[in-house]
Amino acid sequence: MKKQSLEDRRESLGETVTAGIRRLLVEGEFTPGQRLSEIALCERLGVSRNTLREAFRTLAHEGLVTHQPHRGVFVTRPDAASIVEIYRLRRFIECRALSEAWPSHPAVKEMRTAVEDARTYRERQDWLAVGTANMAFHGAIVALGDSARLDDFFRQVLAELRLAFGLMSDKEWLHAPYVEMNQQVLETFEKGDTKAAVALLEQYLAQSERIVLAAWERQGAS
Repeated sequence: MKKQSLEDRRESLGETVTAGIRRLLVEGEFTPGQRLSEIALCERLGVSRNTLREAFRTLAHEGLVTHQPHRGVFVTRPDAASIVEIYRLRRFIECRALSEAWPSHPAVKEMRTAVEDARTYRERQDWLAVGTANMAFHGAIVALGDSARLDDFFRQVLAELRLAFGLMSDKEWLHAPYVEMNQQVLETFEKGDTKAAVALLEQYLAQSERIVLAAWERQGAS
C-alpha cells in the first residue's frame, strides 16, 4: 500500500477541519457577524493554528467567513444579493434533482428520517435542531441526483443558507411551518406524483426566500 506523504496528510487534515467548520455552520453553531476565536476552535477541533488558518482561507474563498485585518475572522453576514443567489441555486438544484428521481431512491429514506427528526425536535421545542433536520432534508433531496460533486457543492450552499437563517431571532417562526411542508413534499413524491411534489417544493422555496429577505430588510432598518 502506498504511504501517504506528509504534504498529503496535511492537505487531508485541512480538508477535514474545513468540512468540520462548514458542518458547524450548517448546524447553526455560529451566527452571522460572530468573531471566531482561533484558540477556542483549535481546542474544539484538536488542531494547530496553522491548520485552522488554512481552513479559514478555504472558507473565506467560499464566502462563509471574512478576514478583517487586525481584528480576526468573522462569520459572514449575508447580503440581499447572496440570499437571492442562494435561492436561485436551490430552485435549480433541488427541483431538478427531485424531478428526475425515482420514489424508491435510497435517499428518500434519508428524507423520511429528516422529517421524523424534525417532528421529534419540534415536540421538544428545540428549534435549532429542527433547523438542522431541515438542512438534512434538503441535502437528501440533492442526494437524489447521485452526484458526489453536487453533494459537496450543496453543503456549501446549505452553510450559506444557515447563515441567512441566522438573521432571524424567532427560530420557531422560521422553522415550524416547514416541518409539515417537508412532510407534504415527501409524501407527494413517495406516491409517485413527482410533478406535484416539485410544484410544492417550488412554492416552498419561494415562501422561504420572501421570509428570509424580509428578515434581512428588517435588520437593515434597525
